[in-house]
Amino acid sequence: MPNDKILIRVQSAEGIKRIEISSKSNLKHLYDSVQNALKVDGFGLFKERNFLTELQASGSQLVGTSLKHGDMVYLKQMAGTSSRRTSTTVMDSQAFKTSTISNPNSARPSINVVEDDVDQALSKADGTIKRERDSKLCHHNANGRCVHCSALEPYDESYLKEQKIKHLSFHSYIRKQTSGMDQGKYFVFDDINCRIKPGCREHPPWPKGICSKCQPSAITLNRQTYRHVDNVMFENTKIVERFLNYWRTTGHQRMGYLYGTYEQHTDVPLGIRAKVAAIYEPPQESTRDSINIQPDEFADDVDAVASALGLKKIGWIFTDLITEDASVGTVKQIRGIESHFITAQECITAGELQNRHPNPCKYASNGVFGSKFVTICVTGDKTKQVHMEGYAVSAQCMALVRDNCLIPTKDAPELGYVRESTDKQYVPDVFYKEKDQYGNEVQRLARPLPVEYLLVDVPASTPLQPIYTFTEYDKRQPFPIENRYIDGHLQDFNALSCYLSAWGEEEFLEAISDFHLLVYLYKMDMLPLRQHMGPLLEAVRTKNPNEAAQFKVVDVWKLLESLIQASSGGSGGTTSYPSGGASASAGAAGSEAMDLDANTWTCNHCTFINRGELTSCEICSLPR
Repeated sequence: MPNDKILIRVQSAEGIKRIEISSKSNLKHLYDSVQNALKVDGFGLFKERNFLTELQASGSQLVGTSLKHGDMVYLKQMAGTSSRRTSTTVMDSQAFKTSTISNPNSARPSINVVEDDVDQALSKADGTIKRERDSKLCHHNANGRCVHCSALEPYDESYLKEQKIKHLSFHSYIRKQTSGMDQGKYFVFDDINCRIKPGCREHPPWPKGICSKCQPSAITLNRQTYRHVDNVMFENTKIVERFLNYWRTTGHQRMGYLYGTYEQHTDVPLGIRAKVAAIYEPPQESTRDSINIQPDEFADDVDAVASALGLKKIGWIFTDLITEDASVGTVKQIRGIESHFITAQECITAGELQNRHPNPCKYASNGVFGSKFVTICVTGDKTKQVHMEGYAVSAQCMALVRDNCLIPTKDAPELGYVRESTDKQYVPDVFYKEKDQYGNEVQRLARPLPVEYLLVDVPASTPLQPIYTFTEYDKRQPFPIENRYIDGHLQDFNALSCYLSAWGEEEFLEAISDFHLLVYLYKMDMLPLRQHMGPLLEAVRTKNPNEAAQFKVVDVWKLLESLIQASSGGSGGTTSYPSGGASASAGAAGSEAMDLDANTWTCNHCTFINRGELTSCEICSLPR
């Protein structure tokens, strides 16, 4: 053996392997030699059996300076690639685990996460609960502090119980987890995995083989102690009333998406409140007992308008109302503690929507954890009046829904069912704990599963003083809501003409400040308004009448006004919406006169007079 060659013994879980290497080689070359010999990746080499001193994969440090001929090194399997790692510490835990990053002073993920504005503000906030000096128990001066008047932590159990706060806020939960000696240095959220880890080469793929390395662990469901949103506030009651008008008109159920903002909720320590400014109703087919949501081709347009207005999609709302006595306005109580609060299908839908709108979190291993997306159910209460109940599903439910493990039962709406493993999908065992008839806590298999283990309550309310981001309608008829295909609720050019005709010139900003109207104008095919609506949306967001007045002089808006004037001046179809003046009445009269001529017909969209044999307009190509 040459003088510069030495023998290094490498002990791993597979046994001892001898590596012959030059003492003048660097430690990075040693790592490469071990990787080629043992066919492993993501490992570290240590000089002690208890893995204290790690040999860094350095290109400058030589093997001969750290090891001598015949030395034993110990291999430990780790996450990440050893040649890129400077220092790694691993904690074995199902709920939380460390992540490997280049900074040795922190074990948080290296993902550059941009959190929501409210999260950034709360992470910088003090969060402690201030207490006044107790005149009976405090015996110090005004500047002193004792155990009776010192500030409490936001997760103090006695304070939360006293204020009847059922769940910790998400940021209070983070403060609690990072309050130890290490200040949360190794605290990381990690999503639950319900799928087989891909890429295992030790056996054939499922269903022909599985091992402990790729098999997901069994899950025990626990009630979530925190919630991402602590309160849902509708700006005013008219938002919900307009939404409920569809049910009052047809008797069918209705669903909509909530658009609004997140803000700090002062009633809960480090709490977050979702403030709802508008409800958008997507295409749907509904009956007295069901709602079937259809694909929405304009979903991106709605999000674009909301984003320009400073809003975002923050939740969804649906009705479950059956009239009991129409004369007094009472409804049946369908949901409650004796039946169910939310069905398994609704729970799965909420989990799917929350997975589509994850919560950015710098403490998460993949940059997102949980969701601020809320669920609002409008149903009857004990007094048989219409009221709202708010919910969110837990992170465990989100994982079960994401990995297609949870399905509803056929005859029991309050029970879900965890799928059984098949040849195509392996499903881990899911358990929950309950008390038996003798008061003992026993573990049950989640087949079936009571969905209350997956729910978190979120109070829903309206403020004492109404807030109006959009137009406050007093006596005027509001603009119709989208996707309501019933008489008197259709969005068309006639409805737009009659709506704008009811407002004066000086009321343009108030008239245009309607979320449903702005969405209708944005997706209008007849005129290219989309490219020019940026200044208008900014004027609505800032409530600036001068910017709104400047938009009125844009050519495309002038063209729209001329079409409206022509429509109200002698052509155009009829509408069930009341007009704002004599011009609309003249338009209706002119339309009736034109309909008497069987050889021509007037397009309801662009007001062009077409020949009677045509089935579509010559100008805009829209149907008759």
